[in-house]
Amino acid sequence: MAVQQNKVSKSRRNNRRAHDSLTAANPNECPNCGELKRPHHVCAACGHYADREVVAMVDEVDLDDDAA
Repeated sequence: MAVQQNKVSKSRRNNRRAHDSLTAANPNECPNCGELKRPHHVCAACGHYADREVVAMVDEVDLDDDAA
């Protein structure tokens, strides 16, 4: 069983964990619709990537007609 030889101080322990923090997201603006999106990902609002439509988006789905 591993037993430490000397106590690790709070300062030394926290210095070791200094690089474990999370970084903030870096959103980019979609060139088509202007919504914020993740870099190098398809825009969730309009379905465009690199000035071309990759995913066809449906405007509105009426659930009452589909259920009948």
